[in-house]
Amino acid sequence: MIQFFQKNIEPNKKLKTFEIIVLILLIIGSIVSYGVGLSKVHSNVGNLQFVQSVQMTRDTELEDYDGEENAMCDVTYRNGDKELVITLPYEEYEQLDSDTITAYEFESANGTKLYFDHEDVSQQEAQYSYEQTMANQSMPIFNFANASIILVLSLLIMMLFSRQFTTYEKSWFMSIMVLATIFSVLFPEESANGINGILIMLLYLLDTFLNILCELLISKQSRYNFLVSVLVEITEIVMSLVLMYRFATLATTLLFWLPIDIISYINWSRHKDEKESELTVVRRLKGWQEVLVIAGIIVWTVVIGYFISGLDIATDFYHNQTLETAVVYIDACASAVGIANGLFIFFRFREQWIAWYICAALEAVINIISGQYVLLILKLGYFTNTTYGYIKWSQYIKSHQEQEKLSIF
Repeated sequence: MIQFFQKNIEPNKKLKTFEIIVLILLIIGSIVSYGVGLSKVHSNVGNLQFVQSVQMTRDTELEDYDGEENAMCDVTYRNGDKELVITLPYEEYEQLDSDTITAYEFESANGTKLYFDHEDVSQQEAQYSYEQTMANQSMPIFNFANASIILVLSLLIMMLFSRQFTTYEKSWFMSIMVLATIFSVLFPEESANGINGILIMLLYLLDTFLNILCELLISKQSRYNFLVSVLVEITEIVMSLVLMYRFATLATTLLFWLPIDIISYINWSRHKDEKESELTVVRRLKGWQEVLVIAGIIVWTVVIGYFISGLDIATDFYHNQTLETAVVYIDACASAVGIANGLFIFFRFREQWIAWYICAALEAVINIISGQYVLLILKLGYFTNTTYGYIKWSQYIKSHQEQEKLSIF
């Protein structure tokens, strides 16, 4: 193992020294950020001072609850930038008919504004509300800390396996991860289904890291992409369960992607290039096969989209029934293209890159609708690397066809 890393680690001493310095700075930055964030969240609220009573209006667009799925329901009231969230049992939520509420504004020792639905606030209630408020305010700090850890992993891989990647590949990979870090700080995620936005963002960053690493390995015709892909599937299963959405993709991941990753690894291992064992032999798809694939995608989209849109699944990730139905059908189409893509990869067809294009475009639409802006960086990575991979595979196929013709003559 030591000899392997010595053989593949970054050979340029100056560049390696620079990478080590950046790694150390990122680790320090992450530790400091965690420390600052945690100190804010766990600081003492101190003495509260009553400021004023405020009339707030209920934001019903954020509510989509079902008694079978939701034991507790959040009701949000707003007045400009002032916000009060009350959690009620479903039975009380059903009986709630007022669209306004009188909120009581308090100020903590450090000037933080807190809002309650009653004036007689206990110290325990004040501390809990203060910690939740500080957690939301500190979200960019925690997102930077999480992103720094992912950046450390990214840079470590590029440094330890430097000889396995070209300068373009390393630059592309790190550029996508740096952009993802910037977006995670600028566009923090809101909480969903009782899960803090910090955890959701961490899942997004991990998903971005694993996906672009997997795509990079596919473009290099490396069978090891399937080992990374298994981690991708696990991450996306967790994301679907946490956010309670994209059930077509969840089912496809469980029933198709995980098994196909394993058997694809075996299949690719059996079709190594004769001259370069790290490469896998790839080929083209025939015309009649393309027609069958397109027909299958259309049928899958209509059938699966119709089935899932008819299920009564409660989620607070979307707040519009029409929008949610549209996402279901787009998701069904994306899952169908994903299945075609998986089969193309298994059989080593170049057309899998075209499927990547379509799937990335559909995924980007869902990300925009869902406000998952950090995942748009992943789609940018897909579009750029898909072009790179398509060109590389095409060059390989063309060169080997010419070699076959020469061998015949």
